[in-house]
Amino acid sequence: MTMKKADLARSLNSKIEGRMKGAGVPTRFAGLAATGPDRREQRRLDAAAGLVPFACKLPSDLVKQIGERAATHADGVNGWLAEVLAQAVKA
Repeated sequence: MTMKKADLARSLNSKIEGRMKGAGVPTRFAGLAATGPDRREQRRLDAAAGLVPFACKLPSDLVKQIGERAATHADGVNGWLAEVLAQAVKA
């Protein structure tokens, strides 16, 4: 039995989709994700280190100043803010 052109295209499309689903993620995209722990693992590591997420809303000018000052700090923004807040709480 011969197939119509549309049926042949549909069959070819389903074959291609099957290959794409079974192929996995190309290394050029997966390589970026493998640079560090995933989110769940990072949260576990942070909790083990005694770190707690703390969110607040700040003016954009203040955030820019924080970024500029924290750029030279060894621990980055998180370490710099922890030091500044600890000093402010002591005072």
